Parts: sequence; C-alpha cells; structure tokens
Amino acid sequence: MLWVAIAAFAIAAAAGAAAGVAVARRRARAIVAQARTEAASVVRSAQLDAGARRRAAQTQARERALAERAAAEEELTRAVEQLARREERVAEEEAAFSEDKRALDDKWDAFKRRKRAIRSARDRAASLRRAADAALAQMRDQLAARAGATPEQVRDRIAAAWIEEARAAAANRVRSLDGTAADPEMDRAARRLLEIASARYRNHFLTERLISRVPLQPGVRDLLEADGGRLLAAIAEGANVQLVLDDGGADLLRLEGLDGVGREVARRALSRLAKDKHRAAARADAAAWVTGIKDQLHREIRHLGKKAFRVLKVPPAHPEIVELVGRLNYRTSYTQNQWLHAVEASFLCGLMAEELGLDVQLARRACLLHDIGKSLTHEMDGSHAVIGADIARRLGEDEIVANAIGAHHADEPPNSVYAYLVAAGDAMSGARPGARRMMTQEYGSRIEDLERIGNSYPGVERAYAVHGGRELRVYIKEGALSDAEVVELSADIAARISDEMTFPGQIKVTVIRAYEAVAVAS
Repeated sequence: MLWVAIAAFAIAAAAGAAAGVAVARRRARAIVAQARTEAASVVRSAQLDAGARRRAAQTQARERALAERAAAEEELTRAVEQLARREERVAEEEAAFSEDKRALDDKWDAFKRRKRAIRSARDRAASLRRAADAALAQMRDQLAARAGATPEQVRDRIAAAWIEEARAAAANRVRSLDGTAADPEMDRAARRLLEIASARYRNHFLTERLISRVPLQPGVRDLLEADGGRLLAAIAEGANVQLVLDDGGADLLRLEGLDGVGREVARRALSRLAKDKHRAAARADAAAWVTGIKDQLHREIRHLGKKAFRVLKVPPAHPEIVELVGRLNYRTSYTQNQWLHAVEASFLCGLMAEELGLDVQLARRACLLHDIGKSLTHEMDGSHAVIGADIARRLGEDEIVANAIGAHHADEPPNSVYAYLVAAGDAMSGARPGARRMMTQEYGSRIEDLERIGNSYPGVERAYAVHGGRELRVYIKEGALSDAEVVELSADIAARISDEMTFPGQIKVTVIRAYEAVAVAS
C-alpha cells in the first residue's frame, strides 16, 4: 500500500509539475508577446521622434542658411556701396590733383618768367652800376684835380673840423656848467633834491660793531683746549680767522681777522658749543662740523643777496655779484651795516632819479652794487670802488653801473649822471645822524696823524687830509724833487701810513708837484 501511495503521489507530483510547466510556458509566451508589442511601439515612437527631429534640424539648417545668405548679401551690398564711394573720392582726388598740377605748372611757368625777368634786371643793374662807378670815379678824379687833394685827405679835413667843433661845443658847455655851478640857485636846487629824497625815504637801522671779544659759555673753554686745542684750531682754520683765548683764564676769546663772514662762522661755532648735541658733533669730526656751519651761512648770504634785489625791485645780477651783495651783511663801516647801507642808499638814489626823470631801476642797481668791493677788501689790495668796478665789468654789468661803482669815491672820472647820484646816495646814507659812530677825538687824531706824516718828509710844502681822511694830498715845489722821486715819495708815505696807523678801508696818497709863476704889474 505504501508503494502504491508513493507511486500515486509521484504521479500526482509529475502531473502537477507538467501542468505548472505548461502554465509557465503560456505565461512566458504572453510576456514575450507583450514585450514584442511594447518594443514595436517603442521603435515606432523612436522612428516618429527621429523623423520629427530630422525635419526640425533640416528646417533650422535651411533657416540658418537663409540668414547667412541674407547677411552675406547685405555685407556685399555695403562693400559695393563703400567701393562706389571710394571710387567717387578717388575720382574727386584725381580731379583735384589735376587742378593742382595745372596750378603748379602755371606757377612754375610764372616763376621761370620771373626768374628770367630778375636775371635781365640784374644784368641791367650791373651794367648801370658799372656805368655809375665809372662816372663816379671820373667825377671823383675831376673833383680831386680841382680841389688839389685826395678824397682821404678831404675826409680827414672834414673830420678834423668836426672834432674841433665838438671840442669847442664841449668847452662852451663846460664853461657854462662852471658858471652855473657857483650859482646859488643851482645849489638850492641840489639841496632841495636831497631834502626831497631824504623826506620820502623812511626806515630805521641799528648801528653794529664787529665783535672782537666773545664771552664763552661754561665748559666751552675746556672743550676748546682739549686735545691740544684741536677744536680751536679747526674753527680758526675753517673760519680763516685767528682765535686767541684769554691769557688770564677767563671765559673770553678774542677774534682777529678782517673777513666778516669768517668772523660770523667763528661766532656761530662758539655759540653752538654751548649745546650738548653740537659738542658731540664737534668732537666726532670738527672739520665737517665747521663746514656745515659755513654752508648754512653761505645759503643765508645768497638769500640776503636775492632779497636786496627783490626789495629794490631790480632785475637779478650774476650769482657771484648776488653773493657779494649778501656778504655785505657781515661787513661794517664805522659800525654801519653795509648791506643795510647799500639798500638805504639805493632807495635814496632811486628817489633822486625819480625826481630828475631818470631811470629809477638803473640808479638803484648802480647804488646797490657800489660797495660790493668791500666784500673782498680782506682778500684783494686796492680801493673797494676799483675792485667793485672791475668785478662788475667782468661779470657783464652795464658800463654806466660799473663807472658809477668806480667813481663814487673819485677813483675814476664819472661818465654819467648816475655816478653823481650814487655818490650822493652813498654820502647821504653814511652821513645821516646815527648811521655811523666815530668819536670826534679819534677822527681829529687820525687827520692830524695823516698830515703829520705827510709834512715830515723833506721837500714837502704842505699836506692836507681830504675826503673825511680817505685821501692825503701832499704839495711839493717843482724844484724840490724829480719825477722819479715824487713817485717814490707817494709809495713811502703810503707804506708809512699802513705801518703806523689803524683805519678802515684805504687811504689814497696823492703827491702834487706845483709850479708857480709870479709876475708883478706896476
């Protein structure tokens, strides 16, 4: 039974499996059929989509082609129009060129005709000139034959006659001026002019003195004496002056030297040594420290020179002259500051020139430069007026200015009215009350010493100090000395004055050998 059951179960299982397989097959065939149907549908959809896309792409391609064609046709149209315009311009330029060429050809033809006419006229002029020269030579020969003298001789005679006429006119003018010089009216007019100029100018200047003894701050003397006086020697060498410490041990130092700028350098150096920061710099490199002070002072000097021209409204001069004007600030004459003196005298000179209707700027310029020689009297021998005139001529100043500089102390004859105005302005500035300080006794002693030295030589008849003691005139009888001895006497007197006397500036010695002729009328 059991085997029967098992067999029946197996048969039933096989039948069930066969039925399951059949069912599965039917299902598979249905799935396959459905998949094929779906695939066919997808293929048809894809084909339809591809056809639509292909038609859209073809449509876009045709539209782009049409647009590009339209753009190309438009560009071609523009190019054709531009080409047409260029052709029109070329045609116009060719027409203008043809017109210019015709005009140029006409001008060239006219130029050739003008050239031929000029050549013909030149030939005719040359022919006429030769004929005129021949006629002139013939007439000259005839005139020379009639006059009995050559043209050169006639010209010399005419020139001599003109010179004589000029000399006579000059002599008459001199006699007229000499006659009017003593006229009280002329003297009153001159005084009035000076008074007007003095009244119109107003300023206040303090008198100054050169510092000879400088007080030292505490500790400065020890610093100067350290290292064997190295710093003292450096200051003296850089400033080109002599520095002498007080022998009694006091905090005093004596300045010796004629260079006002050098004295100012030394004074500033000694003043700065009172500060610690300057002491350290001076110890480190004394020469460089003094050089720095000098450089700063020279910048101030150039500024002062430019300031003088600017204040007076005068065109600037050569840089060397500007510096000489600035150096006058450290030069005094009888305690009067010479930079202030030059400016003051220039204003006065300009005022007088304005009253006389002359060139105010030229008058101020000449007066401003009249004492520039004083900036170099410690370096060069000679009168400061002569030194200044030489410098002005060398650096291109006008001859009127140079002559006014040289003539303001009568070292050369004046050749213009400006020379007299400069001398007057200089005298007014120096002689005004309070401008210069000199004791009457000292002035009198100086005059007496000059005349004493002049009268002490044999053969001297009399000696006079003139021009405020700036010149000594010695008169000698003609038979007392020869010409060579007169020259030696002037040099001896000048040397003796330099040795025995102390004075600012220079003193001119003039020896005059007088000849006297006496006749008695009865």
